[in-house]
Amino acid sequence: MAGKTNRPLWAPWRIEFITSPKSKRCFLCGKKKRFGKLEEELIIAKGRHVFAILNRFPYNSGHIMIAPYAHVNSLTLLDKKTVHELMDMAIHAQKIMTASMMPDGFNIGFNIGAAGGAGLEEHVHLHIVPRWVGDTNFMPVLGDTRVVPQSLKETASYLRSAWNRRVKVEKKKRK
Repeated sequence: MAGKTNRPLWAPWRIEFITSPKSKRCFLCGKKKRFGKLEEELIIAKGRHVFAILNRFPYNSGHIMIAPYAHVNSLTLLDKKTVHELMDMAIHAQKIMTASMMPDGFNIGFNIGAAGGAGLEEHVHLHIVPRWVGDTNFMPVLGDTRVVPQSLKETASYLRSAWNRRVKVEKKKRK
């Protein structure tokens, strides 16, 4: 391709993942307080049956996943309490992101099974991806590269802080 230049993309947060030892266990599994260091840093919120975690390989800034603690591969295997908490957390996450990140829209959904596009087939989880008009540009089309403007730890910290502030406000309103 004429005029093509090779310019590096700076992503300093990736080196920790690249050089860290890889576990064979499911990264979404664990009891409420038993996650690895990287996962713990990316957790946004914990409920009784589900938790919200920032995606390590986001489609966009703020891309989170909500997953049950139970290691199951289908929504049909979850009890009603878990399904209800999962959806309540999804609605809350959308409200938090709308107020704090001001996206123009969202992609929200489950990818179940390999044919359904699941990257992690054995542990069902819901993706919530904030979207902005014009957020897809030439980078993913020409360079098979996504540009995420903030480090994962910073995004997780920002969303966690917004989540915690919002929870306190809602609890005060109910009294």
